[in-house]
Amino acid sequence: MQYYGNVFRPPSEARSLIIQATVGCAHNKCSFCYMYKDDNFIIRPLEDIKKDLIEMSQYGSYWRRIFLADGDALVLKTSDLLEILKTIKQYYPNIERVSSYATAGDINRKSIEELTALRDAGLEMLYIGFESGDDEILRKINKGLTYKDYVSAMAKCKEVGFKTSITIIAGLGGVELMEQNAKGTAKIISETKPDYVSYLTMRIYKNTPLYLDYINGKFNMPNAEEILQEMKIFLENVDSEGTIFRSNHASNYVLLAGTLNEDKKGLIEAIDKTLKKKNFVPEVLRGF
Repeated sequence: MQYYGNVFRPPSEARSLIIQATVGCAHNKCSFCYMYKDDNFIIRPLEDIKKDLIEMSQYGSYWRRIFLADGDALVLKTSDLLEILKTIKQYYPNIERVSSYATAGDINRKSIEELTALRDAGLEMLYIGFESGDDEILRKINKGLTYKDYVSAMAKCKEVGFKTSITIIAGLGGVELMEQNAKGTAKIISETKPDYVSYLTMRIYKNTPLYLDYINGKFNMPNAEEILQEMKIFLENVDSEGTIFRSNHASNYVLLAGTLNEDKKGLIEAIDKTLKKKNFVPEVLRGF
């Protein structure tokens, strides 16, 4: 088995078997994202994917979860995904969960019948990058999606029974749009009510279009205190009962965990305490 290019996975998939269904990201145009800039997007041949699964099945007793990489495995034809899921079921009878990254565009392009077939075949959880709920910011970062796209995709996910984990990013609108980003993102989470929300903090990388805006003075990156203020505004405005909230990603200045809405007060108090003591995660320990 061989990996190609840069391989990424969510923190919660740390112990999962990572199987590349694609290499790179089909969109790969987000101005802030460096993850797949060096990779030419390809859909791997179905037989190669199945070969990887069969090869790694010799360690089948170890694996409890399988994650289909890279950036948007759901871009594959439904028939190919079903064949992959069939192979997983055949060679990994004790697997507990199969998950993948997906975009709202991928989800919206598939019919309810297709998505239901995938769910019934064992695909349980989708990790979806909203990044922001504000359409102006989504245009600025060249996300290629809108608030309405997210609402439509999440409605489909709920209808067929997918669990969803949503990524949102503090600082994505710069200093000028901090409050707009926080409130717009709180609005989309409140409307779609995902199972999980993963809160990240913006970082600027040299091989991205956003870096050029940054060095040319067109993007003002919020500092640690401003990022936490943005997170606080988000929590004050979000209404998503039962959603599990995490800011345990390496990019964050403060690590928080709780369940909305019951833990909102405690989460906000933790932010206030961090702001008062200024005990942010040091820059040297932050990643993306």
